[in-house]
Amino acid sequence: MLQGNNKVTAKECDMSAPVLKSANATAQLGVARADGELVLTDNELRFSPFNEKFGLGPYAFSRSAIVEVQTTTAKAGGIVPLSSEAIKITLTNGQAYEFILANPQQWLDTLRGSVA
Repeated sequence: MLQGNNKVTAKECDMSAPVLKSANATAQLGVARADGELVLTDNELRFSPFNEKFGLGPYAFSRSAIVEVQTTTAKAGGIVPLSSEAIKITLTNGQAYEFILANPQQWLDTLRGSVA
């Protein structure tokens, strides 16, 4: 579930950092969803929605703030399980973010390289 205020502007992100991994993804908050791009660099994980008017993003998280990454279930209407093609990111402050994307295990493996 997306919580908190980790919204950022493009100027606040290090757009020059080399991209380790990127993919189209969907941020999910209950019944609300926003399609966009998930980008991983050495220092941060960014989600940039294709349409910022929905209010889900953009988000940027320092990789050092990520304490847990795990698979989760994408849900229709925030209730009915649809797919296991999703990941959940939990931050040091307890906020959790869910992203629906292809090849979630590859993302988990890459992100876990930085999680203690």
